[in-house]
Amino acid sequence: MKKIFRDGLAAGLHTTWTLGKIIFPVTLLVTLLQHTPVMDWLIKLISPVMGLFGLSGEAAIPLVLGNMLNLYAGIAGILTLDLSVKEVFILAVMLSFCHNLIIESTVAAKVGIKIGVILAVRIGLAAVSAVIIHLVWHGGQKTAQYGFIAPKSEAPDGWLAMFTEALTKAGLGVLQLAAIVIPLMIVIQFMRDLGWLNTFSKWLSPFTQMLGMNKNTSMTMVAGLTIGLAYGAGVMIKAVEDDGVSRRDMTLAFIFLVACHAVVEDTLVFIPLGIPVWPLLFIRVTTAILLTMAIAYTWKKLKPTMVGKEAV
Repeated sequence: MKKIFRDGLAAGLHTTWTLGKIIFPVTLLVTLLQHTPVMDWLIKLISPVMGLFGLSGEAAIPLVLGNMLNLYAGIAGILTLDLSVKEVFILAVMLSFCHNLIIESTVAAKVGIKIGVILAVRIGLAAVSAVIIHLVWHGGQKTAQYGFIAPKSEAPDGWLAMFTEALTKAGLGVLQLAAIVIPLMIVIQFMRDLGWLNTFSKWLSPFTQMLGMNKNTSMTMVAGLTIGLAYGAGVMIKAVEDDGVSRRDMTLAFIFLVACHAVVEDTLVFIPLGIPVWPLLFIRVTTAILLTMAIAYTWKKLKPTMVGKEAV
């Protein structure tokens, strides 16, 4: 038992170091950029295209905040605006698919997934879903009534205060990562060495196989669904190393998870916006399943053709 604990602890510390080298500098940089003209420039850049999604120009504020930072920053931006229920719902769907792009995309690259693929899927899902909702739903014109208003924090005064705030957020980000990843890796080590992981994989194998993946992808899927891409990446990296998860299965798992990860937390955080969250959850889960199955099917059909071309 002690050996299993030590192995799990070592794996957790190694994963924390691997991901911390990404999360710390990116969080530091993005937090500093928040207090520079860069954020305002990005907002002005995308404001003209907001109408395509059925949104006003000012809706660019929460979109930029959510994508540059995280869901909570995006929601805080929504709470400062007078928007209709429909606009808030569209923003919620877009941010569900597409948030925290810099950190989560960089983490995806550590697993071996191309950043361009992840960005294309996430941004594409956000844009397409927004356009469809805008064209199909003709209701929701009343002004949104938010459950609460997030207290505004005062902007730091001076570069020293800005750097201190950024340093604090980056440090807390790594500590939060360690608090989640290290216990998780210890638990997974116990599950693997005691044979529970194989049993768990068998239980989930019908679902993973339905999506076109092998059963050894189950832990990757569970980690992403429950704790998200950034924190779940530790389990994904370990799965590639220890469980023999193929590049194809990992790519399919990531495509599923970019559409539908941290489903409990990322759904519940939208409750204060006063929108129906069940349709939001349904859209995410349905899109993830259909998209992954379609890509797996296409990939399977193209593979013989590609092999034949190589043989010629």
